[in-house]
Amino acid sequence: MSLRWLLCVCVMLVCSATTAANVEVKGLFAGSALLVINGENKLLKAGRTYQGVTLISADSRKAVVSVDGKQYSLGMSKHIASSFQPAQTREVRLQPGRGGHYMTPARINNLPVSVMVDTGATSVAMSLPQAKALGIDYRNGELISISTANGYANAYKVMLSRVTVGTVSVENVEAIVSMSNFPEQILLGNSYLNRVKMFTENGVLVFQSQY
Repeated sequence: MSLRWLLCVCVMLVCSATTAANVEVKGLFAGSALLVINGENKLLKAGRTYQGVTLISADSRKAVVSVDGKQYSLGMSKHIASSFQPAQTREVRLQPGRGGHYMTPARINNLPVSVMVDTGATSVAMSLPQAKALGIDYRNGELISISTANGYANAYKVMLSRVTVGTVSVENVEAIVSMSNFPEQILLGNSYLNRVKMFTENGVLVFQSQY
């Protein structure tokens, strides 16, 4: 029986706003420095970080600080203003379809497919016809035996270059190719799901990843 599901996918890119790091040296000591960071006095020891500013080293003459991967050498009363971009989060939201299943368009090895989220599946799983349509060289994979609704069947364990849902991509994803027409729908299993942040919010399934 063919499966038809109501699908509504909302993809968004959530970006943290760029913030400014303003740093001024107010006191210098051996191994520590009194800094004014974004208007707040903070005594930092070497190796400590506050509001994105890391004190690398300090002595009686200067403080070396790191902001956004860049190092600055500052003497007494010297000031820098730098900006840095915190990690951005890619996010996709999936509405449940008929029967409460989450169906979504996806891309496997950059080719478009439709998948069903299955937290009970160890790996991404697909049938032989689906693998052939994607050009997957399954015969170079590991031959295994799997249990299906019709009994046991041969399958191959393979590695997919990339699996993408919306803007959330995972590389080197394990998959199982069944030597049969099962499953009818490609299953998005835990070899993908365990490598993204996944949670539900008011019935909506959310995937997130940082890059």
